Amino acid sequence: MINLSPATVTQVTKSLLKRNLIEELESVPSAGGRPARLIGLVQATGVAIGVKVAAKLVEIVSVGIDGTILSAHSYPYDAAVQDAFERLAVLLEGTITELSTQILGVGVGVAGSVNSQDSGIVDAPTLGWSDARLGPFLRERLQIPVIVENDVNALAVAERLYGTGQTYSSFLTITIGRGIGCGMIVNGELQRGAFGGAGEIGHLPTKIDGPLCDCGAQGCLETIVGQKALESQARELGLITESSGLDAVLRLAQEGNAQAEQLFKSAGVVLGRAIAAVVHIIDPQIVVLLGEGIAAWEFWQPGFEKGFRSGQWATRKTLPYVVEPWDDDKWALGAAALVLAAPFDASNTAGGQGRLVRERLGTSVSGEIKA
Repeated sequence: MINLSPATVTQVTKSLLKRNLIEELESVPSAGGRPARLIGLVQATGVAIGVKVAAKLVEIVSVGIDGTILSAHSYPYDAAVQDAFERLAVLLEGTITELSTQILGVGVGVAGSVNSQDSGIVDAPTLGWSDARLGPFLRERLQIPVIVENDVNALAVAERLYGTGQTYSSFLTITIGRGIGCGMIVNGELQRGAFGGAGEIGHLPTKIDGPLCDCGAQGCLETIVGQKALESQARELGLITESSGLDAVLRLAQEGNAQAEQLFKSAGVVLGRAIAAVVHIIDPQIVVLLGEGIAAWEFWQPGFEKGFRSGQWATRKTLPYVVEPWDDDKWALGAAALVLAAPFDASNTAGGQGRLVRERLGTSVSGEIKA
């Protein structure tokens, strides 16, 4: 629901048509009166580039304004080397050179906290980055808008634009993988907190005097149900060797190994209880689950259902959750969504970079901007 009058919708639509940002598609049957016409976004309006930066890999996609992935590439990468930013810039320059259409900007998703999308200053322990000025470096090098954000927050923005979140104004996006992440959309807006750290549920205190986490605290949720934690538990049980990983545990579960099945089920209970706690704070309409760990969801789900439902108020026990299929391109698509959402973000989350994207969008229809 957009809560606008028909007259306002008509006025806005005429304006967008005049600026060549949308176009009329085919007619659809009418229930009475003039036949209705479908409206679509004009692909040539612009393209966004999305980048997912991981410790050993960079994924880069180019995305049309309607969310269609136009190209996707993965590159080996080492975030810990001294010239990591330079190497990332070179990869992006290669992508920009390949594109023949207008580029609205670059969105970058990282597994860490970002001071603001506009500042682009990153603290990412898993990448070895502290107070890293990634945004300013890339803007200076590429000379186009660059919006930097936590990768799970970026996924939540993509969900709002193109996924389950299109029909909900308040929802949680939960990722299961190396860690546990959470992006929070409330009343249509991304919740970032004072310093960009909102939604870091992977670091919820879960076990007193528990294992030491990468963040420096003890007993975080990730140290109990994150990928490294589950692999460690599997080795203690003798299920896998030091050279094997969680994929091997999943194969055992699929073959009917009771210990492997129980490992995922127990993790599901803990995860379900943690998300139930977040639900009490945020009060979402739905929970969206995705990420690399979804491959083992059939084994997470029995425990998750128990933990999630038992942690809810009686009136909220029917709160829905949806598990979405996963593709690694979604990380970079989420980053691109930061750019594509900027022109329509009334709260101006992207600040000055969002303004620059809007300017490029407004002039690209007349061909004044070139990549």
